[in-house]
Amino acid sequence: MGCSSGGCSSGGCSTGSCNKKNVFDWFSNIQYASGIDEYNVVEVSFKGGSRKDYYINDRRIDLVKGDYICVEGSGGYDIGQVSLKGELVKLQLKKNKIDTTKEPLLKILRKANEKELATMEIFRNKEMEAMIKARLIARQLNLEMKISEVEYQADGKKAIFYFIADERVDFRELIKRYVSEYKIKIELKHIGARQEAARIGGMGSCGRELCCSTWLNEFPSVTTGAARYQNISINIEKLSGQCGRLKCCLNYELAQYVEATKEFPSNIHEIQTEEGVAVIRKTEILKRQVIFTYKNDPASDYYKLSLNDVKLIVEMNKKGEKPQSLSTMAIKEKEDEKVKKDEDLVGQIQLKTLEKKKHSQRKKNNNNNNTNTKRPIAQNNREQNPQTPPTAPHNTGHPQQPNQPKPKKKKPFRKPPPKP
Repeated sequence: MGCSSGGCSSGGCSTGSCNKKNVFDWFSNIQYASGIDEYNVVEVSFKGGSRKDYYINDRRIDLVKGDYICVEGSGGYDIGQVSLKGELVKLQLKKNKIDTTKEPLLKILRKANEKELATMEIFRNKEMEAMIKARLIARQLNLEMKISEVEYQADGKKAIFYFIADERVDFRELIKRYVSEYKIKIELKHIGARQEAARIGGMGSCGRELCCSTWLNEFPSVTTGAARYQNISINIEKLSGQCGRLKCCLNYELAQYVEATKEFPSNIHEIQTEEGVAVIRKTEILKRQVIFTYKNDPASDYYKLSLNDVKLIVEMNKKGEKPQSLSTMAIKEKEDEKVKKDEDLVGQIQLKTLEKKKHSQRKKNNNNNNTNTKRPIAQNNREQNPQTPPTAPHNTGHPQQPNQPKPKKKKPFRKPPPKP
């Protein structure tokens, strides 16, 4: 999505700092009926969308998406950016299970002026230095925790310290040190590794921005069973994201694979044929195909069977019958399909096909060169001068012997000079 304010100071919205986890407002251009006012709850994002909250616009201030506003904070005010307004905010409150009748929301004070924005920028620049000091204090107290990020309130009267800890941590001494060091109100928030990656952001192995930092709002647990259902090899280094946990994208197509695996019978690991016992090597779940090889033949070919044929063979084995061979029931690939294997889904040729073409072209060139060089030299001379007869070998009275290498002359042995 593009920038709502018409541009991005960082050079583009691909960094996720402008419209981070934004919701597209489909009702923004729809006019309200006469006598109906706009919904007075507004969604406000803080620090580039890493934190969002909801506030009441009881003063009916004319706001536009992207405006910087001052809202009620802890002992002062905070500055955020309007990320959503209108009827879609009702759906967001329902999704996040926020009841405005039981939990009264804070109010929007006014639009932020230039002086307030400059003050906010000053405290934003202090966050990195504060995080380094906070980590040093935690290390001095020998606490098993990691301070991942520090967020200042816009007026500088409060700071939120986000930390990661695997075990319970005693914060009594830590908070005293922080209060004496920073002289402001301190709030500690425990987050997980996935939440830390969502706040920091980055690029995934797919070449796109992290899902957790751009559009993913919930972080369900991911197990190795998700990889097993999809026939993915269990390689923790490749399956782990930047947070050190299993990638969230392993759950995206899991429901499809679970539904498709229900069609596969559980007793297809071995099937009986007249040529021998065939064992399963691979299952292509979404294609509904199974690949078999013969158990006792190490040089056996791979036979790809459809799921219906596999079920038919299993039923035959239960009755004591056996098919003659797997080759008669195997799926034969057409030549067009073999060519498509070397092409990706978009139709672009891969490097492998280019290498094959170059290799075949080199072979043709070498064969042409060999046929030209195999012609004898004498024949070429005759073709150039047909009047000159072929030269006969000189008769010396001795049988003609092939050219032999001359023996090397031995150097005479010289005594070394006497030592002085």
